Amino acid sequence: MIWIRSLVFQFYFYASVAIAATAVAICAPLPYRVQFWIARRWGRSMLWAGRLLCGLDFVLEGAENIPRGPCVFMIKHTTVFEVYAQLAWLPPQSWVLKRELLWIPIFGWGLAAMKPIAINRNSGRGAVAQVLEQGKARLAQGICLSVFPEGTRVGLGDTKRYGVSGAALALEAGVDIVPIAHNAGDFWPRRGVLKRPGLIRFCVGPPISAAGRRPKETNLLVQHWVESKMGEISRGYQKLAAEREAADSGQ
Repeated sequence: MIWIRSLVFQFYFYASVAIAATAVAICAPLPYRVQFWIARRWGRSMLWAGRLLCGLDFVLEGAENIPRGPCVFMIKHTTVFEVYAQLAWLPPQSWVLKRELLWIPIFGWGLAAMKPIAINRNSGRGAVAQVLEQGKARLAQGICLSVFPEGTRVGLGDTKRYGVSGAALALEAGVDIVPIAHNAGDFWPRRGVLKRPGLIRFCVGPPISAAGRRPKETNLLVQHWVESKMGEISRGYQKLAAEREAADSGQ
């Protein structure tokens, strides 16, 4: 039964993405708040479908840490869940993403209308410069910027070097970084269709100022909070940590 429910959820995901992306693309000439309203409705419908079909309950923790003004969100990326959860509950936002996503028919058309910063991940400093230029423009419009600092989805218990662009943008724009951790990966594998029931905790951390620090130093603070919180809330992280500790003690 769990496989059937997961497959139905997957079908809903693809069908709802096509409908929402088409609606957003059609509304592209309208103010951004209209497009984001559509995206938010889709995100909340995904939370509803996940709860109904797969037993994926959801709780937002640390809502008091969300600034009233624009900021840079840095979110742990392990599943598709956090992609729509942030739409559902965080302030209007744009995203740093790989440009290839814009090439996907229908989905890419709607995504392009959502003011993303679509970078070529192989362009190095050129990508950072693009994030700084376009990111400051988005923040000046009152739109937050969402960044997956590791650049891709990572497995449970893993972490990669955080890219410098989000911290550099926060420094130049004079805004805070808000770190976010969650345990969606405990119930939703990085690759695969099966979703297991459980409570997903989407934890918003205290804002971290980038002022007076080099971006790499700021990244270390953000990464420490995110990875520490992941270790606290994720069974997968706890299991891997115990296994690694046992392996180290046996050497």
